Amino acid sequence: MSKGLGTTTGRSSRRHVLRLAGTGITMAVLGAGLTGCEDESATGGEGSVPPPRTPAPEDGKGGGAGEDGKAPAPVWSRTTSAQTYGDNDELVAVDGVVIASGDPLAALAGATGEQRWSLADGATPGAPLLLGGGTLYLASGKYDGSVIGYVPGSGEESWRSRLGKEYRQPRPVAVDAEQVYVIAEILEADGSSHTNVIAALNSATGKVVWKEQRDLGTEQNGVHAAVRGRHLVYTDFKKNLTVRDTATGRQVWTHKTTKTSYGPFAVHGDLVIVPQGSRLQAFALADGSEKWSVEAEEFSLFREPSLVDGVLYIADSGRTLWALDPATGKKVWQSTALRDTKAQVPRQFVRVGGTLYGATDLDPEGGVHAVDAKTGALRWTFNDGSGDHHAWLVATDGKHVFALHGKKLHALPA
Repeated sequence: MSKGLGTTTGRSSRRHVLRLAGTGITMAVLGAGLTGCEDESATGGEGSVPPPRTPAPEDGKGGGAGEDGKAPAPVWSRTTSAQTYGDNDELVAVDGVVIASGDPLAALAGATGEQRWSLADGATPGAPLLLGGGTLYLASGKYDGSVIGYVPGSGEESWRSRLGKEYRQPRPVAVDAEQVYVIAEILEADGSSHTNVIAALNSATGKVVWKEQRDLGTEQNGVHAAVRGRHLVYTDFKKNLTVRDTATGRQVWTHKTTKTSYGPFAVHGDLVIVPQGSRLQAFALADGSEKWSVEAEEFSLFREPSLVDGVLYIADSGRTLWALDPATGKKVWQSTALRDTKAQVPRQFVRVGGTLYGATDLDPEGGVHAVDAKTGALRWTFNDGSGDHHAWLVATDGKHVFALHGKKLHALPA
């Protein structure tokens, strides 16, 4: 279930390999704990963030919103314990803290970058950080079969559930007001696993509401999911787009898609919107019928979509940015501002005020692009110059835009 099904470039395949590497039980723990908690942009030294494109202000409060095409200086920068594989749900900002998937799992104060709390074995590498009802849901990094809920602001455990000893590696994939949805391997008598189960856990009691075995040949890993009303929708690496009834687990419909990539899809109203190569398609959640489609230019492939403030933002490999009405697929605007820069196109978007921030894949022509949300005009691009091979991720608390690149986390003024 890979939340978006349009293969884009070789970089997507590489990100897929990185994610799969993070899903094995035997993977060595890469994180060495939260380090370098001083403001690196001020101190320098080994492992510090290179000077930003805009000179750092003397008051240490960042370089404003960016002027004359120059990116602002970070308000703060930190080296973290992050272990990410390019999924958008590996960085979250909530309750005054920003959290990146890693070991230990650490929450930093959004305003200052100071550590608020830290949990050893708090998260499984490659698994999502899911937020719902004021709770952060995680697959236990101890691989003990637990799914755990935490209070994001304090790190205190508030909920715990287990499917049972006959299941292995349960991972939460979606959450709504009443249930947490997980996928887990079904164990055979010899300890092997050839099938997996999707299940719903009550978010108040932790009890199993329903569980359904998925088809032979489907994989536990690579699943992306979302919930809308009575519909649980998910994609996977096997080119499946599937919708289940959230009350019973019954499969409502499933489609074989034409392309597969490894990023998110979008859900709006009664539609699921999925990129498939050069086509962006919207299907009705109720019956899977196609409601609209958009074609990219010849030889261009759509990237992953982001639904932000009622607008669907997406880029294609031809360096075109699109803003679409998610209900109809009609263009709000289309921008070719990135074509003259040779910059990579974004694969994740957040918005603050009149600025849209887009995070790209790998360096050297990547980073975080700041774009005019009304026109798609490029304002500036932030890049820490590290050359790290990890994809960029962004999140926002409305006051800052948090840009994660490998183990470097930067707070940019919004």
